[in-house]
Parts: sequence; C-alpha cells; structure tokens
Amino acid sequence: MERSPPFMMDTFFIPHAMSPHSFETTESRPFLRSWKEVVKMPKPKSILIVSAHWDTSHPTVNVSRHNETMYDFANNFPSFLYQVKYPAPGAPQLGLRVKELLIKSGFETVDEDGGRGLDHAAWFPLMLMYPEADIPVCELSVQSSKDGTHHYHIGKALSPLREGVLIIGSGGATNNVAGIPQEEGEVLPWALHFNNWLEDSLLSGRHEDVIDYEKKAPYAKMAHPEPDHFYPLLVALGASGKGSKAELIHQSWGARCLSFASFRFSNTS
Repeated sequence: MERSPPFMMDTFFIPHAMSPHSFETTESRPFLRSWKEVVKMPKPKSILIVSAHWDTSHPTVNVSRHNETMYDFANNFPSFLYQVKYPAPGAPQLGLRVKELLIKSGFETVDEDGGRGLDHAAWFPLMLMYPEADIPVCELSVQSSKDGTHHYHIGKALSPLREGVLIIGSGGATNNVAGIPQEEGEVLPWALHFNNWLEDSLLSGRHEDVIDYEKKAPYAKMAHPEPDHFYPLLVALGASGKGSKAELIHQSWGARCLSFASFRFSNTS
C-alpha cells in the first residue's frame, strides 16, 4: 500500500503591532483571532517563529523547555499587559534541528539560548491565533547587521521543517515608529507606495526584488529605517521553497503608516 506524501505546511508573515490602549484597536486583532478559520490547515506539531524583536550577531534559537512570557515593550503600555501569560511549551528538539539544518547549509555559527522565553513578537500574535497555548514554540532571531540574502537563505535551509512545523515570520510590512504623524487622516503616501510595491512584487513572484528591497522598493528607508521588521518576511519566503506562490491574506493599517499586511506562501513541493 502506497503511503500518501507528507503534508507540507505553508509559511506566513504576520504583524505583531501592539497598542497601548487595548487588544482590539486595529483590524489585525480580529484577523489573528480568526486564524484557524482563515488558514484552514492541520494543527501544527510545533511552531517556529522568527522574531523581529530578537536581534543577534548570529542566528540563534531558543532551546528552552518552558517558555517564559517576556514583557519587552515600552513603559507606556497599560499594566494589564504585564499580567498576560502565554505558557506555550518550549520546543528544544526543534531548536536543535534548526541549528543542524543551518550548519548543514553553510552557516558557520548558530547559537543556542536555553534561558530566553517568548518576546511579544511571538506571544502577542500567538495568544490570539492559538489561545490554548498547547503547541510547542521555538523562536529564531534575526541579524540586522546582515542583508536580505542572508535571511532568505536561512529560510531556504529551514524549508524541510514544513513537514509538520508551522514557520511564521513576525514583523511588519512597514515599521517606522518615528514617522507616525500626530494628526489623523489617510495613509501616508510613502507607506502606501512601499506597501503596494511589496504586495505586487510578492504576488508577481519577483522574489529577487523583495530580497533586494532596500535598492528596489520605493521609500524603502522610510518604510524600514532598520531592517529588523522586514527580515522575518524573507525567512518565511525562503522557507516556502522555490516556486512558491504568495497570497495577501490580510491588509489593514495603524497610525496612518503601519501596514499590517499578512502574507501566505504556498508550495505543493
């Protein structure tokens, strides 16, 4: 009797923007709460989440058995957020497998962190997506000192994990907090132009342009003064495999210039 091929998970890029006022101030909250209905995929065995808020010199994975909830955000956030717990179990074996795959692909230095928990780029979206907190989670860092190609190749190396592991990049399609205007109004032109370019490039399959976004995208430096919130997208894109197709599964805005665009990368191979 022939065995059916293993189910390969799609990969995703999602926002994690938090509000100092409430959980539901943007449309991205209801979207994340409806995650299971939107993606319609089997429950993953574990989750690998690439965090824009863990920036290291070399790729680093947390190998904790028990994930503490980290409160790594500004002091102007309300006290109730410091009471939130997301006690998802750790995934140390997944972390070691991530390290193995990266070293095998030519990354000379890959570090482990046995004491780090989940920062808000991980637990904040996951508490909405998988509130049961019963799926083991491993977190992977970004390297803002490296380029887009480096992060895309990280993703390529991790593509075999899609057999049962949900790979998520948690960042922001635009992320210029200093550029947030005080007044209300329409989305700022620079943010809209960059966001439209990103959507068109991904949906058209121009992956090389996205990898080289700093040179190819309009208003790239305005949209991302630092690259840390963009690099999780490139890891997710690389992990989806050659020939993958991108789909925009959510679009909303905050503060006139923060795009919460979310992408799904599908690949049958």
